[in-house]
Amino acid sequence: MPRKRNAASRARTARKTAARRGAARKTAPRSTAARKTARRAAQPRMPYQTVTPYLALSDAAAAIDWYKKAFGARELSRMPAPNGKIMHAEIMIGDSRVMLSDVFPGSDVQHPRAVGTTTTNLLLYHRDVDKLWHQAIAAGATVTMPLDNQFWGDRYGKLADPFGHSWALAFKAQMSKAEMERKQREAMAMFGAGTQP
Repeated sequence: MPRKRNAASRARTARKTAARRGAARKTAPRSTAARKTARRAAQPRMPYQTVTPYLALSDAAAAIDWYKKAFGARELSRMPAPNGKIMHAEIMIGDSRVMLSDVFPGSDVQHPRAVGTTTTNLLLYHRDVDKLWHQAIAAGATVTMPLDNQFWGDRYGKLADPFGHSWALAFKAQMSKAEMERKQREAMAMFGAGTQP
């Protein structure tokens, strides 16, 4: 009997050890890259991209409504001031956050309408760029550069929103190598002549 118990005990111990090793193999990353990925996954997710644009606006509430209509934005938050102006708001366009607010007296920034131009251009990279382009125009955007297959390989165009901010809409162009090379030659000739394609 002692021999049978010892054999049974050894078998149980072997099964437990094997189970522990199997569990360890399943949970432990097998490579350095997998260990790094596991560490990153365990860290709390940052709510913002490394760089987040912050738009100054003449009418932030109207802009939020317009970005919803034109670009399918989702409103995440807004902090209204007592006078109804927006001190701070955040929207999501695709996978990217955009912050925005009205301009208040004493601010060190101005909205594009106040200065008559803008010094920035926001790039919106979208798989169905043609659909989004027409959607934005239907919402009231002004075309500043027609949407077309460009010499660098993107389908790209530029719009001004009703608040003066500039948006570039783009996605990888479907064009042949010959078409791309022709467009590159034409663009370089125009740059050489001192004009812009």
